[in-house]
Amino acid sequence: MSDSKTTTNHDEIRQWCEARGGHPARVADTSGGEGTGVLRIDFEPQSENLERISWDEWFETFDDSKLAFLHQDSAADGAASRFNKLISREG
Repeated sequence: MSDSKTTTNHDEIRQWCEARGGHPARVADTSGGEGTGVLRIDFEPQSENLERISWDEWFETFDDSKLAFLHQDSAADGAASRFNKLISREG
């Protein structure tokens, strides 16, 4: 398995996602009040339970929630990996 990396750099996150056909999204029905909801990266074909949002909205919630983007560039077989996870910046 390839090593995972963590970043908070918006350009790096966007480039990684778009290179793999990913789009900013939130879990449907989790936005309420002031918040955007539970963030995800949606890959083609679009998942039914995800609602696509703008990168600006995604990154605003990402920063407000103090998240970091854990990701893997390539899988064990060398293919581009889509593995990603949002984690707390504190740990």
